[in-house]
Amino acid sequence: MLPMTGPGLQSPLRTISVLLVHFLLAHLCRGQSQLIGSPQPIVATIGADIILPCHLEPAVDVTAKTFEWTRPDLNPGFVYLWPAGQDFVNVKNPAYKGRTLIAGEVKHGNISLKLSKVKPSDEGRYRCYIPDLTVDSFTELVVVSDTASLPDISLSGIDRNRGALILNCDSNSWYPEPEVVWLDGEGNLLSAGPTETVRGPDDLYTVSSRVTVEKRHSNNFTCRVQQKGINQTRETHIYVIDDFFEIHSSSAVPIIVGLVVCLAVCIVCNLLLVFFVLKIKKSHGEKNCSKENITAERETLMTDRTVKSKRQSYTSSASQSSTTAPVVEVDLRGKYIRLRNWSNEEQQLGGWRLEVQLNETESITHTFENSFILQAGNTVTLRAPGYGCRYDDIDLVWKDLKLSPGDILQVALISSTGDIHHNSYQIIY
Repeated sequence: MLPMTGPGLQSPLRTISVLLVHFLLAHLCRGQSQLIGSPQPIVATIGADIILPCHLEPAVDVTAKTFEWTRPDLNPGFVYLWPAGQDFVNVKNPAYKGRTLIAGEVKHGNISLKLSKVKPSDEGRYRCYIPDLTVDSFTELVVVSDTASLPDISLSGIDRNRGALILNCDSNSWYPEPEVVWLDGEGNLLSAGPTETVRGPDDLYTVSSRVTVEKRHSNNFTCRVQQKGINQTRETHIYVIDDFFEIHSSSAVPIIVGLVVCLAVCIVCNLLLVFFVLKIKKSHGEKNCSKENITAERETLMTDRTVKSKRQSYTSSASQSSTTAPVVEVDLRGKYIRLRNWSNEEQQLGGWRLEVQLNETESITHTFENSFILQAGNTVTLRAPGYGCRYDDIDLVWKDLKLSPGDILQVALISSTGDIHHNSYQIIY
């Protein structure tokens, strides 16, 4: 029998070849699909809802397929499981119960995961995986707290041998764990003790730090709590008057007690004399200040009802000023606020605004005239009406703030370009 070589044999072979080509093309096309996640970490605040992206490129309908979201560091590690369109709750990690669902269109290959009410414990590396296609993708989730408190500075103790004060700084509701640094008025780091860190049952951190400070050029000190990884910062400034160092620097307690007794006797003898001296001085001062007050009262700071001070100060391009600002000095009796130019160059304050808030009361504001210049080494003092005639540099009138121990005075000095110099003073007597 002769072998068949005619058209009858070639037709079946051609059909088989075409089918093989289609099968190989289909297989290759399917193998080209890739799961795409987020190349950058996803940052979520505690209590918020977040979407972890994951989709197929090119898109493939995976409605009838099994896919899963897992965390390799957990046991059980299933965060979400989709077999035939159902979430198997019994194999899912209980920490995610009722908080996960698919946010994308599965028929278009989008299997992005929505995670509700984010917790600190949700932070980690997530994997989305489709077993049938043998493709996966990883996404990193970073959890942060946006409720961190402003640092609270208080007087912790006195080092009489050095004539120094021990300041304490506390701040709470941080996540992840922050670091604490102390700065002097020139922005130099101060040597402080180790930071005490406590992690609460809600996984939020409370930090505490102490520093010993001596009398120096400006007596301005800053406690800064920061998270460098996510660029979040809170800071509080404190100004300590020179007299406070001098009062507490002496270690001669017996001598002080004796002086107090002597002074008590002297006060009784000199009370009437002091009364008449003050009365005469007040009368003389009112005459000298009458002309100045008429002019200065025209510049009395009015309440600005449009300004709403915020107690949170995230580090951002708006809050990091490149302009050297004057140092703000606050009278503990609330009678004046002084701006001092410590630099060697004059400072153009034309168009600058000074905004001040005492505790939770309404802010007050003042805008300097366009021609206003603060010369190097000079000061400008904003005082309460009728106070401070002995100061030569007083030319503006301030509102009597009536400060009390423990009050928090927040100051924002805003340049004409919008740069903000933010300070928070806690009053210590």
